[in-house]
Amino acid sequence: MSTPPDLPSPVNELSQWHDLEAHAADMAETNLRRLFDADPGRADAFTVEAAGLHVDFSKNLLTAETRRLLVALATATGVAELRDQMFAGRRIDVTENRAVLHTALRRPAGDVVVVEGDPDEENIVPEVHGVLGKMADFADRVRSGQWRGATGRPIETVVNIGIGGSDLGPAMAVRALRPYGRPPHAERPIDVRFVSNIDPTDLYETLYGLNPETTLFVVVSKTFSTVETLTNATSARHWLTGALGDDAVPRHFVAVSTSADRVESFGIDTENMFVFWDWVGGRYSVDSAVGLSLMAAIGPDGFRQFLDGMHEIDLHFQSAPFEQNIPALMGLIGIWYGNFLGAQSQAVLPYSDHLARFPAYLQQLDMESNGKGVDRYGRRVDVDTGPIVWGEPGTNGQHAFYQLIHQGTRLIPADFIGFIHATDPIGNHHDLLMANFFAQTEALAFGGSSAKDDEEDNEHRRFLGNRPTTTILADRLDPRTLGRLIALYEHKVFTMGAVWGINSFDQFGVELGKVLATSIEPELASDQPVSHDSSTNNLIARYRAGR
Repeated sequence: MSTPPDLPSPVNELSQWHDLEAHAADMAETNLRRLFDADPGRADAFTVEAAGLHVDFSKNLLTAETRRLLVALATATGVAELRDQMFAGRRIDVTENRAVLHTALRRPAGDVVVVEGDPDEENIVPEVHGVLGKMADFADRVRSGQWRGATGRPIETVVNIGIGGSDLGPAMAVRALRPYGRPPHAERPIDVRFVSNIDPTDLYETLYGLNPETTLFVVVSKTFSTVETLTNATSARHWLTGALGDDAVPRHFVAVSTSADRVESFGIDTENMFVFWDWVGGRYSVDSAVGLSLMAAIGPDGFRQFLDGMHEIDLHFQSAPFEQNIPALMGLIGIWYGNFLGAQSQAVLPYSDHLARFPAYLQQLDMESNGKGVDRYGRRVDVDTGPIVWGEPGTNGQHAFYQLIHQGTRLIPADFIGFIHATDPIGNHHDLLMANFFAQTEALAFGGSSAKDDEEDNEHRRFLGNRPTTTILADRLDPRTLGRLIALYEHKVFTMGAVWGINSFDQFGVELGKVLATSIEPELASDQPVSHDSSTNNLIARYRAGR
C-alpha cells in the first residue's frame, strides 16, 4: 500500500511494529511458570493500583521488554496526543466531524470544556450539569411518589424503551446496582425494566403483570426515529391508552431525545424531555440522560457516585505514564495478543452475578467501536482489529466453556473481575466464589494435573497452563466501582483504536442491514414479485406461504 507523504504510515509499516514482530518470535517459547520462577518480584512489578482498582497483569505472556516495546508503539502512533484531543473537545470522530466528549458528562461543575469550532466558545459543562439537575428532580419525584400517574397513583415500575447504547448501558448498570435500589439505599424501591428487541415477545413479557396506572415509560432515542424503539414505544402507548385513554400519555411517558418536534408529536410533554448531544455516542451514553432509568433506580446520589468513579479513571488515563496506566496497558496488551500472538477473542469473566450483562455491554463498546477495516484516512487496514468479546459470570462459566480456555488449542486472553466484599453476603458463599476466582487464574497460568493419587496421570488430565489472564480486584461492586470499570474499558478500547489508526466512534456497519429491512418489511405482507438474490427470494416466499 502506497501512502501519500502528508499522511502517517499505516501502523504495520512502523519500525516499532516490526520490533514487536521480532520480539514475538523471541517470545515463542515463553512460559509463565519460568517467568515467575526467574523473578520473585514479578507480581509486584506488573501490578498497578489506581482509583480503587487493583490490577494484576503479571499472569500475562509478557516481559518488561514487551511492555517497553508496546509503550513505544503507543508513542509512535500518537495515542497520548489523540487522547488529549478527545478530552479537549477536538473533533476526533473524523468521519462524522464530531467531538467525542462522553468524558465531559462526568466532569465537575467548575470545569471548562469547549467543543472545537463552536463560534461562541461556550463551556458545555454547565449545560451537562443542568440536565443532571433536571434528571435528579425527576428521579426524586418518581422515587418519592410525588410523580403521579393519570389516576393519581404513584409510579411503581419504570420501563426503559431503547436499543443498542440506549439499552445495553442502563440495563447492565441497573442489574449491576440492583442492591442500591432497595433498602437501606432506597425507602421506596422502583422496579426498572427494559425493552429493546423488536421481537414482540420482549415487550409482551416486560409488560405482563404490570398495572398501567403505576407504569412509567422512558423512551430513549436521540432522533426519536429509531425503528425498533418507536415501534415498541407505539405499542406500549396502545397498551396504556387502551386502559387509561389518550390523555394519560403525558403522565406515563417521558423521552430522552434531541428531537422536540417528534417527541411532541408522539404525545410526550417536551417539559419531560431530557436532552443529550451529538458528541455523545450511543455506546458511551449511560452517563448522560440515557441513564435516566438508572438514576430512577439508584437515586441521584448513587448516580453522582457512578459519574465520580468514571471521572477518577479519566484522570488516571490522562495523567499516568503508559507503563503504569491501567486502561492503556489493557489496550496495549490486547494489541499484543491480537496482532502478534494470534488471539482472536477476549473473554471477560466477572465473578459477580450482578455483572451478568457486563460482557454483553462490552461487546458493543469494543466490537462496534473497533470492528473496522478502514483507517481514519479511508485506507484499508492490513492488520486485524477488534477482538470478539464474550463472557459469563463465574462460577457458571467454569461449568460451561472454561474447558476450552484450559485445554483447547486457541489462545484466549481473559479478564477476571472480582470483589473483596460480597454485595449480598450469605454464609461462606463469597469466600467459595473468590477461592474459585483465584484458583482459576492460578490454574490457567501454571497448569498441573487433575489426577488424584490413585488415578493414572495421563494427558487427558494434564493442564499445560500458559493461558494468560488479567485480574481486576476491587473492594465492592457499588456505583463508584461500576463507573470505574466502565471508564476503564472505554479507554482500553480507545487505546487500541488509536494504535490501529481507526475511528472508534462511528458505526456505519450497523446501517446496511437496517436499510435493506425497510424495503423487505412491506414485501412480507404483499403478493408482489420480489427481486433479491435467489436465497432471499425463496425465504420471503416461504415466510409468505406460512403466514
